[in-house]
Amino acid sequence: MAVKKSTEAIGGSSSHIGSEEHARAEAMFDSIGTGAITTDEKGKIDRINIHALELLGYRREELMGKWFPKALIAKDENRKLIDPINRPITRAFVTGKPVNALTYYKTKSGSFTPVNVNVSPIILNDRPVGAIEVFEDVSLELEIDRMKSEFISIASHQLRTPLTAISVYAQMLVDGYKGELNNEQRESLNTIIKSSQRMNKLISALLDISKMETGKINIKYSKLDLKAILHASVKELEQDAIRKEIRLTFDIEDTKFVVNSDALLVGEIYSNLISNAIKYTPPKGKIKLSLRDIKNEYVLRVKDNGYGIPASFRDRIFTKFARADNVENVDTDGSGLGLYMAKEIANVLNGRLWFRSSEKQKGTSFYFALPKPSKPA
Repeated sequence: MAVKKSTEAIGGSSSHIGSEEHARAEAMFDSIGTGAITTDEKGKIDRINIHALELLGYRREELMGKWFPKALIAKDENRKLIDPINRPITRAFVTGKPVNALTYYKTKSGSFTPVNVNVSPIILNDRPVGAIEVFEDVSLELEIDRMKSEFISIASHQLRTPLTAISVYAQMLVDGYKGELNNEQRESLNTIIKSSQRMNKLISALLDISKMETGKINIKYSKLDLKAILHASVKELEQDAIRKEIRLTFDIEDTKFVVNSDALLVGEIYSNLISNAIKYTPPKGKIKLSLRDIKNEYVLRVKDNGYGIPASFRDRIFTKFARADNVENVDTDGSGLGLYMAKEIANVLNGRLWFRSSEKQKGTSFYFALPKPSKPA
């Protein structure tokens, strides 16, 4: 929400009362429990509180009156320097809308501290005259997340060995290596194999997520034909659609959809969105796959007429282990990791992933956009 300044004077006619109110306002600003900085309409720092100074290691006089983007160097969540025009406080001022972002601020000692930044423009007479930014150190939270990811990675690797043994020996028994089986024994072993395959997929997903969250994912850029990747993803999953008698249709523009990206990662997103649509579309439903050239992006749309996403769940759709109430009974094997992983991969590839969903039982459309190459790929 934008902060609106009142044009009315605070306090009475006495200059003493006015100065007292001013001192009170300054004291309130200084006592805010997180770092806080305000700028004027030219982006110069005109107020900074004690918590911000302690976090950044500066003295007040070292920052006051300085142009914010130059006074405080910042990196984005990928540890890349942020251009002044793309700084959260600049975006808030230019757009007149609040901005939230994970940012790394360079302290006086030269180290970069991760902070969660919230910026709002200051509005006077319906125009921005400055901005206020509050931020807090999230080093501990990020370290906890790193430790969790590391634990998941180690645990997943350790689970792989016994799981492989279970799968191999169960398959050997089914194939008759230890003698003939009756139908009841064969059914039980098939259940073991199916469960181990599901566990293996879950472990693979957790390992992939761990790599992404710890920045260890390896991107292999090459020239890609998005049409070819789409058709390969469909071929891989078409038997699932056939079993449910779901009709897949295509709407692909007659243009070259060629980008420089990672074939495996793009294919992972395409397969995830198509698989998700098949999974949550009732038997004899419809799924429409579209590829469009829109402005500076190539956009895949996966539209289904499935169960839809409840309004109360939509803000959690891309979080880990998230599963809507209306589909938990439809697909009991889902892990709630697929869309989270797809969203993370899209960010790594500088792409965008979003959705639109109508009322329950009316279906959902997922969109994945990749930037077009600056030069013909």
